[in-house]
Amino acid sequence: MHFAPDTEEALAFAVVLANTDAGASRSGTDEIATVAQLGELLADAPYSGRIDHDEAERREVALARAQIREVWTLGRDDAVAVVNRMLREARALPYLTRHDGSDWHMHATEPTAPLAERIRVEAALALIDVIRMNEMDRLRVCAADDCTGLFVDLSRNGSKRFCTVRCGNRMNMVAFRARRA
Repeated sequence: MHFAPDTEEALAFAVVLANTDAGASRSGTDEIATVAQLGELLADAPYSGRIDHDEAERREVALARAQIREVWTLGRDDAVAVVNRMLREARALPYLTRHDGSDWHMHATEPTAPLAERIRVEAALALIDVIRMNEMDRLRVCAADDCTGLFVDLSRNGSKRFCTVRCGNRMNMVAFRARRA
């Protein structure tokens, strides 16, 4: 399964952001609990434009994270309602642009829009492709008992169950020990 490159990039960032949640993070803590932690996350992020580096922005990005995590668990029709709301609230108006060495691609908010709004809209645009292709089942929550990590299953047969190899290995070891007992 392959989506368009900008869809995959936006979904990849949505997963990275979503997995900073305490229940999904490697550390077991909220990994954007401080402005500095958000700054570290953004160091590798595809976002240019306005970034305020303040507590209000951090709180708004945390709310965007929660909204993205919610969409991941919804069925197709319910996801449409949330995605449409995300776009409507941002007054999103798609347009083509190229900047920072990137070829033509779509944005739907101005570079001066708040970061959390741009994150929500980029995720919503990517989710539109997922919904249109009827591939919502590719958006998954980790099957490990103690993990709420999100991932996009891009495997050919759609059989991926865990957010990381670490979770898969841990659950396989649990199953192995249970069989031996």
